[in-house]
Amino acid sequence: MESIFDYKLDELTLYLAKLNAKPFVAKQLYDWIYKKRVFDFDLMSNIKLELREELKRHFSIEMLKLKRKQESKLTNKYLFELEDGNLIEAVLMRHDYGLSICVSSQVGCNMGCSFCESGRLKKVRDLASGEIVRQILMIEDDIKERISSVVVMGIGEPFDNYDNIMKFIRIINDPLGIAIGARHITVSTSGIIPMIKKYALEDIQTNLAISLHAPNDELRSKIMKINKAYGIKELIDSIKEYIDITNRRVTIEYVMLRGVNDSLICSNELASLLRGMNVYVNLIPYNETSHIEYKKSDNETIMSFYDNLKKCGINVTVRREFGGKIDAACGQLRASEVEK
Repeated sequence: MESIFDYKLDELTLYLAKLNAKPFVAKQLYDWIYKKRVFDFDLMSNIKLELREELKRHFSIEMLKLKRKQESKLTNKYLFELEDGNLIEAVLMRHDYGLSICVSSQVGCNMGCSFCESGRLKKVRDLASGEIVRQILMIEDDIKERISSVVVMGIGEPFDNYDNIMKFIRIINDPLGIAIGARHITVSTSGIIPMIKKYALEDIQTNLAISLHAPNDELRSKIMKINKAYGIKELIDSIKEYIDITNRRVTIEYVMLRGVNDSLICSNELASLLRGMNVYVNLIPYNETSHIEYKKSDNETIMSFYDNLKKCGINVTVRREFGGKIDAACGQLRASEVEK
């Protein structure tokens, strides 16, 4: 049985046309699901009974199962169980400007970044678009508030699940769907260059973030296996190409690892690498975990790195720390549950 949450509006319209239903019926269904948040075909009173019965035979409209939830002042972390028993995570973050959610795109991850908790447990499978959509629906239902922005930066490499990610984006961006503006949707990749090139041609005003985390090939290859396939020069060239095509600024993510990539030498190398590009650097305080030996850079080191980038003319921010009192590192909550 297919999930109705996997269907874009145009796909649902085509399916219903085969049942001789008018195009507006698809919009009615979208209204029930995404505006009224009704997840029971029997309650969709303006849809004919015979069609509702057909929908029940063809589609699942089930939510995910909430397995665990952790809360702190600024952050909620959710562990969801999928229909097949696999586990994924999503994180809600409260900002001054609204609520953002970080969603997972895969069960596990094959990128194997040495500092990342989610990479310790290998990829089991891709998430379907509807499984990603439902992370948002369930969190909005839990907090009874609207999510204003979405980041695809949870468990998994989004561009290793490209087609489902793009379908997910179209569904949540649809004015009749969850209606999250394209400029409030960010996709983060560790640097799968063919997909960066493809993403540049999508003609949608979403944001791109690149997990760089090191300013040279030697260091990046030590902490990120993907760099052995796609080196920094090729990656930087693809970012420049993306900027030329889209005229969109790119975020460069840089997690601060004590004694690894946080020296002023690294800061100068990073500045040289990015100078003149329409990017900004987001310095990320590391979320330490019990399974990985890396430690968070101290605040003084982070601010020295920041000040040096500013002095070199690089736009830079330091990400506010979220979830220090909960299992907020990407994949941490899932790993603790799986390894019980």
